[in-house]
Amino acid sequence: MNTDILFKQSIEDKEAFWKEQAEAIQWFQFPKQILSTDQNNYPEWFSDGQLNMCYLCIDKHIEDGFGDQTAIVYDSPVTHQKKTYTFKQAQEEISKLAGGLSSLGLQKGDTAVIYMPMIPQTLFAMLACARIGVIHNVVFGGFAPHELVVRIDDCKPKVLITATAGVEIAKRIPYLPLVEKAIELAQDKVDHIVVYNRKLTDNQDEMFDGLIDYEELVQKSEPVDCVSVESTHPLYLLYTSGTTGKPKGIVRDTGGYATAMKFSMKYVYGVEPGETYWAASDFGWAVGHSFSVYGPLINRNTTIIFEGKPIMTPDAGTFWRIISEYKVSVMFTAPTAIRAIKKEDPNGELVKKYDLTHFRKQFLAGERCDVATLDWFAEHIGVPAIDHWWQTESGWPMLGLLTSGEDYHIKRASAGKPIPGYDIKIFDENGLELDPHHEGYLVIKLPLPPGAMLGIWKDDERFQSSYLSQYNGYYFSGDGAIQDEDGYIFITGRVDDVINVAGHRLSTSEMEEIVSSHPDVAECAVVGIDDDLKGQIPFAAVVLKNGSTVSEEKVEKDIIRMVREKIGAVAFLKNAMIVKRLPKTRSGKILRKLIRTLLDGKEFQIPSTIDDEKIIEEIQEKIREYRGKTGN
Repeated sequence: MNTDILFKQSIEDKEAFWKEQAEAIQWFQFPKQILSTDQNNYPEWFSDGQLNMCYLCIDKHIEDGFGDQTAIVYDSPVTHQKKTYTFKQAQEEISKLAGGLSSLGLQKGDTAVIYMPMIPQTLFAMLACARIGVIHNVVFGGFAPHELVVRIDDCKPKVLITATAGVEIAKRIPYLPLVEKAIELAQDKVDHIVVYNRKLTDNQDEMFDGLIDYEELVQKSEPVDCVSVESTHPLYLLYTSGTTGKPKGIVRDTGGYATAMKFSMKYVYGVEPGETYWAASDFGWAVGHSFSVYGPLINRNTTIIFEGKPIMTPDAGTFWRIISEYKVSVMFTAPTAIRAIKKEDPNGELVKKYDLTHFRKQFLAGERCDVATLDWFAEHIGVPAIDHWWQTESGWPMLGLLTSGEDYHIKRASAGKPIPGYDIKIFDENGLELDPHHEGYLVIKLPLPPGAMLGIWKDDERFQSSYLSQYNGYYFSGDGAIQDEDGYIFITGRVDDVINVAGHRLSTSEMEEIVSSHPDVAECAVVGIDDDLKGQIPFAAVVLKNGSTVSEEKVEKDIIRMVREKIGAVAFLKNAMIVKRLPKTRSGKILRKLIRTLLDGKEFQIPSTIDDEKIIEEIQEKIREYRGKTGN
């Protein structure tokens, strides 16, 4: 396989290239229209095609004689449970749950919110929705009620599917009080709430009136077949942090996405049907959708659902145990997880306990992987660790290496080269393409390939302004990048105020809104600072109102609690430093990049637009005082 020729075909003859890739999946009606545009002149793929995602993931494999192959492995060290499901067993539960949802009145085009932990029933709920054309929105189980409310109010689901609890290491986290609070705060009433009772405790006091028992619904319902949907029918919505604080509902199509999943499993990840593939991600993130559910199941891989942490359930050898026990060929995780393992097991002693001979490749994404971690991985694991880059918006890799052959070359600290279909350029502010080794904005020439976002749910104006208005005819990624003379691209970071905490994209402006709501806070800036383990963590610089008598320690504790309550522990805001004033431009814009640079202790240039240079000294002094006091 000549990767350069493959890429060239994908750019120079898009329709022929993607028609050939679409032939790798089974359609109810194969599309005649390969590439067209919608009313906003945005590309649509395979618009007259008909198919069903659940059929491709489950039913087709049974029809092909693989019904007894293991489809799903559930491994939960936090509850000491292990379970496997064949494609036939999965089909039985999914088709009956789909029947149950139909009996509640749900039909093609309706929406459902799924607020569940890392358990098989979450995957079943996703595929049951896909089976009947219901658009699902999975919400990360660690999010607080406020985040659930935002999504309910935006997508107006007819059903909320949830569970009694999640488990965080040894702590049970009840979901139903959070759900009850969200339902109370939401503008629109959710018609039905379906609850999977995990039976982790005998205490059922948290149940409230009107709930539908998941297991009872499945047991009493008749199985239903897959409905045929248009290629452009939304499969799911996935909300990603936006710069305004209000999450954006990314809309994913069905046909283009199915084609992209099959392509990426074969060419990017190099996985053969029948092998075991593990993406250690929560279902609530884009990786969980694409590579814990849809990608591996379309490709007839066994997928692993892991409920636990890489280092504490029970130790830092957990990942290697799972790879050994289930004969994982290829794995995908965030660099954070490998850094955490490295911190706990620096000499790789726990690695030696397990047989990793069948383990071929480790993929990393979510944030840039540092070279020290790559070195540790190479020394102790000895398989290629391949960094790559993509976004919730793309749904599958945009930068990476085609690894189905053996001729790929890894450049450490690079996210790889453009993946077929992504015509990537590095532009300056004026839209001129930059020479190698010059940092600029990463943009992609339209049309984006199949699988990329259809738009933002019911907000075309925001879709245009967020992604398509910066450079005419190009998608704006929001990331800075540098390309070298060999075509490898190095991502330098976000150019807006969305930060990457352990692979989770979180909006600092949303955190700022919460911090600013404190009665003693006059103004604030939340920035992402470097963190060895999580890549970035949020740090709040806060100015108190004149006359405030509250102690700095009290304000910091309040702010940490408020952000945790509104966004959830995933936000990881644990530092709030009180300052006299924030550095600003003469026009009043807060110089967030300068604050971030000062907190990271890096070299900086004084911005020409700063209104008062003396403030830099003030903040540096405050940082020294804060570090000395907190030890951070």
